[in-house]
Amino acid sequence: MRLLLVLSALLAAASAQSSYFSFSPAVGSGSGTSYTITGMGRITAVRTWENYNGHVRGIQLRYGFTWSPVAGYTGGTAHEIELFDDEFIVQISGKYAHYIQTLMIVTSRGRSINAGQPSGHSFNMYASHPMAELRFLSGRFHGGLTSIASHWAVLSTPTNGTAD
Repeated sequence: MRLLLVLSALLAAASAQSSYFSFSPAVGSGSGTSYTITGMGRITAVRTWENYNGHVRGIQLRYGFTWSPVAGYTGGTAHEIELFDDEFIVQISGKYAHYIQTLMIVTSRGRSINAGQPSGHSFNMYASHPMAELRFLSGRFHGGLTSIASHWAVLSTPTNGTAD
């Protein structure tokens, strides 16, 4: 239900300025419990967890100084990247089978975080607008992430130059 409300609000906003919002459809088997990771402001850090020599178990985003709830599970090997000021996420790629097998998240400065092991079908997600960035993630999990979708938008910044 919460996912539908969030998507409805974003679609309403997108209809006003459709070129500033884009959606990369879900990849993976899509079994299990649904998740949505969202927050206020820009994403400032990412954490992932992977099984040893296996699939991606969980993911977490930080907005400003606040960490989102974990989507999936926290067991296994953890990876984390903290973004610099004015750095943002521009690409998500990887491989999937039943689970998200590999996840690579790339920033506007060319830095990346990787989790999982490469096997399965390849995917690549990015925004349609050149100034857009990752705003939130959605998907499903069951024993690990079974699907992931990305939602992109241009982050509006106040005219006085301060971040929101």
